[in-house]
Formats: sequence, C-alpha cells, structure tokens
Amino acid sequence: MFVFHIITLFPEMFETYCSTSIIGRGCESGVLKIELYNPRDFCTDNYRRVDDTPYGGGAGMVMKPEPIFAAFESIKRKSNSPVILTTPRGQVFTQKLAHDFAEREENELTIICGRYEGIDERVATLSTHEISLGDFVLTGGELPALAIIDAVSRLIPGVVGQALSLVDESFGSGIFQGILEAPQYTKPPDFRGMLVPEVLRNGDHKAIAKWRRQEALKITRQRRPDLLAQLPLSTEDKQYLETLS
Repeated sequence: MFVFHIITLFPEMFETYCSTSIIGRGCESGVLKIELYNPRDFCTDNYRRVDDTPYGGGAGMVMKPEPIFAAFESIKRKSNSPVILTTPRGQVFTQKLAHDFAEREENELTIICGRYEGIDERVATLSTHEISLGDFVLTGGELPALAIIDAVSRLIPGVVGQALSLVDESFGSGIFQGILEAPQYTKPPDFRGMLVPEVLRNGDHKAIAKWRRQEALKITRQRRPDLLAQLPLSTEDKQYLETLS
C-alpha cells in the first residue's frame, strides 16, 4: 500500500477527488491510502487561528508554524520518506520526480499545502522537497498536491489496469519517452470530413510505430522544443526532424 499524508486546510477537496476514477478505485482496492490532517484541528487558541500578519509588514496573511508542526508531528510516518512543501518557488514537478516518489521503498509521501500569502519560512525545515507546478501562482497548494497524488498514484503497481497505457503516453517509458505523445483516434474513421490517418487503419504495426514516433517528434518540436534539446535522438529521428525545417 502506498500512503499519502496530506496537511491541508481544505480536506474536502481531497475527499471528493480521491474518491473517484482511478484514484478512488486504488483506494477501494487497498493499493492507495489518503490520510488528511487539518492544521485547524491542532490549534490551541479558542479561535483556531492558523494565520497571522507578516513580520515586516505587507499585504495578506501568513500561515503560522505551530499548527502545521503539530499536524506534521502527529503523522505516523517512516523517518526517511519524502516530505513535499507546495510552493511557487519550488522546483518544477516532472514525470521523473513522479517516478522517483513512486519507487521509494518507504511507499509513502507527505505533502504540506500552503495557503494565503505564504507559509512561515520555518515550516520549510520539515520538507525534503519544495515543489511547484510551473511559473504561475495559485490560491493554495491543494491543486498542486492533487496533481502530485494523481501522477504518482498512476505509477503504483495495481492502480492503473493496463501497464502498457503508462508506457505509450507523454513522458512514458516507450516510444514517447521524454517527448509529447502522438495523436490518438477512435471510431468512426470519418467524422465530419476529418479522417483517421490511413496508416493507423492498415494493421502494419511497424509502420504505425514509426508514424507515432514521428508525429510525437513533430508535436514536441512545435510545442516543447526544449525537450528535444536534451533528448538522445537516433539518426532516423534527426533525419525526420530535418525534413520539418
């Protein structure tokens, strides 16, 4: 079983999402477990206050360290398991990080969700990783935490029904390793004049694999050329890309 420990002021956001679809089935089957900890439950004042004004002035409120530390210390976690603090200043979350977390022998991950204008810097001492989804700011850390849960959970054996579906997708370990996925089609073959490429209908698996690889390279070149710059390309890949110039 892989366990996610989530420290959040809004546990209902996780209760809804994590009870549906693939994540929900993983929890029902006992492969996944989501444990939620609300810092408000660990406040000692009558108002259950989790935030306060920032030292030095400035707009907004900052999350206090005491409730978060108390919530964290209540978790029965393995000492070496990763602890993520979701923050815009963190390293960008990637598929490689998802694999790293999923393959840890501790089989658990703790995520601390920030809120308001920020979180007291002393909370960062609890974390082993500071993670961001990208160069933009969200209202809180719950959406990044859900994205991390989803990405990591799909890599846990027994969560996704068909293992091959994990291989042949963007950033997977098959022909799309390190690049974006090729287009996909289903029936009907002709929809409003838009045709499924003939190569996908002729049953030639070698030709299909070549087409998918080339389409993936083309899309990656158009949308994420930075990925190609760090990818070891075959001679055939390079020759195809040269035809697109």
